[in-house]
Amino acid sequence: MERTYIGDLIQKVGEEVKINGWVDVRRDHGKLIFLDIRDASGKVQAVALPNHAEAHEISSKLRPEWVIEATAKVNKRPERMINKNEPNGEIELEFLSVTVLNEASTPPFDISGDGMEIGEDNRLKYRYVDLRRARLQKNIRTRSAITTFIRNFLSDKKFVEIETPILTKSTPEGARDYVVPSRLYHGKFYALPQSPQQYKQLLMASGFEKYFQIARCFRDEDTRGDRQPEFTQMDLEMSFVNREDVMALIEALLIELVETISPEKKIQEKPFPRISYKDAMEKYKTDRPDIRKDKEDKDLLAFCWVIDFPFFEKTDEGGWTFTHNPFSRAVPEHEEALMKKEDVGKILTTQYDIVLNGFEIGGGSIRNHKPEALEKVFEIMGFTTERIKTNFGHMLEALGSGTPSHGGIAFGLDRLVTLLLNEPNIREVIAFPKTGEGRDLMMNSPSEIEPKQLKELGIKI
Repeated sequence: MERTYIGDLIQKVGEEVKINGWVDVRRDHGKLIFLDIRDASGKVQAVALPNHAEAHEISSKLRPEWVIEATAKVNKRPERMINKNEPNGEIELEFLSVTVLNEASTPPFDISGDGMEIGEDNRLKYRYVDLRRARLQKNIRTRSAITTFIRNFLSDKKFVEIETPILTKSTPEGARDYVVPSRLYHGKFYALPQSPQQYKQLLMASGFEKYFQIARCFRDEDTRGDRQPEFTQMDLEMSFVNREDVMALIEALLIELVETISPEKKIQEKPFPRISYKDAMEKYKTDRPDIRKDKEDKDLLAFCWVIDFPFFEKTDEGGWTFTHNPFSRAVPEHEEALMKKEDVGKILTTQYDIVLNGFEIGGGSIRNHKPEALEKVFEIMGFTTERIKTNFGHMLEALGSGTPSHGGIAFGLDRLVTLLLNEPNIREVIAFPKTGEGRDLMMNSPSEIEPKQLKELGIKI
């Protein structure tokens, strides 16, 4: 007999079926043993009756989280027993036979509730159990639906999904790199990408014109409660576009995504309002303004764009550094000042940030597609000619090979999903997150490695 998913049982009333799943709850009433059984598609109540002696005997031994296979008859519940609050509240399974596929040790904690009362360290240590709770099942499945929506939306608009390397080169991009030692080339290191920034631009040089990726990114940042050492971006780049083109695309994507995946949410204002960096700092004292008219409404989404950022800011040492990333292009009216390296503090960039309810969920810009303009950015930052060549020579050569004007954006998928699901932090929407200190309590990492491995890598601690 073929397996029937619990979510499809409502179509099988009066039939005999085979199900697989976990024992969610067991209630022993003596002659009658009631069990809630769940699988990936849902939950159903089952009853073991004494007239099916073997099934009754095995059911009496079942405990929460045991994995079973059962054959059962799908019965309509009596009218007075119907539970209209449950998807399968109109039916009940009558067990005919039960096979235990795997017993389970006593669960480390209760998974029937939302889990917020349980210490997070304990939840993360036993994440494979924690993920069984209904709230996290919903979160991860909603995240999957969001990534599927994004893929379909962009693919329909002729974007090409392209994976870029994870082992790459260490370059100054803002945060610290995670580095990977090379076994074949002692003393040399790969870096894990903080973003696919350079690769996405190289794909524009390659003639793809429209690229996107659900990209894994890595940043070795200091401990912060709601940051993860690895996270996920929706990353895209387009050729022959200006700022308006990219912003219009992303605005349409986000509106349609919310209306499709989270129809209970209300977008406060469409099109999204635009606020200059200067006005945001003066009015809201932040470049991530929360412009909700009713901050008590958990289903209100107030998107806005922040634009016209300064290109450069002063470092503690008195030099200049970029405010977002060095590959941005100056706004058209300030391109001449960039090339002359004049009035550096007044140069504005084509950067655009998308903000939702006081959180920056994404950012991008039109890029410098001419090598001489990018070179000026690094010169303003005080890079020597040799350092520019060492760190970014490949980019300058690529831009000089005949690269179109281009721009793009990346938004944090973890943050967007968190806000759409009203969760308190991104760890609640990531299957296997690390602690705020960057530790994986389930795998017990980071961990020491064998002396033999260190020797092979040419590393001494």
